[in-house]
Amino acid sequence: MRIDRLVLTEFRNYERLVWTPRSRLVVLTGENGAGKTNLLEALSLLAPGRGLRGASNAQIQRQQGGPWGVVARLSDNRTGEVKLATGADPATPARRVFRLNGEVARNQGMIAPVFSTIWLTPQMDRLFSDPASGRRRFLDRLVLALDANHARESAAHERALTQRNRLLATRPDQNSWLDALEDSIARHAVALTAARMALTEA
Repeated sequence: MRIDRLVLTEFRNYERLVWTPRSRLVVLTGENGAGKTNLLEALSLLAPGRGLRGASNAQIQRQQGGPWGVVARLSDNRTGEVKLATGADPATPARRVFRLNGEVARNQGMIAPVFSTIWLTPQMDRLFSDPASGRRRFLDRLVLALDANHARESAAHERALTQRNRLLATRPDQNSWLDALEDSIARHAVALTAARMALTEA
């Protein structure tokens, strides 16, 4: 994925910015308060979710400015050129809307196959000191960027584990039921592991 053009309007400290990166790898430098993190936050808001800071529309909008917006022209070898936009709905400023190739996206799920982001910030240092479960959660977020079904497999695996544990505590004599749940746990675990290995190899 390459960002060919990014336009910010009334976003944080930017009244308007048009940026055309010259390379896939970019290093941002500047004084404190120059807007480096704001630029990264704008990119993160193009992906589904609440963005890098989890901020509300009122916090994102430039002081004394109108409704904020972020527009990007993206390209890759698989899908070609894509135009993606997000911003405050002028009719309902507290609401955020997406546009994909000029059309209103009905839900954020339509955006995930086109554009997703992963970020690592200093506040996430606990990633390296957390137990293995914390690192697995981070790995799963990376996998989700490439495999939209990964979240469904993970939820199904957790659900089967919960049902198995409840059954063991209340009706441990239900062997057929337990066997079915164990089979479900194994199938989803294999799918999760395969997706994680595919990401690692990629």
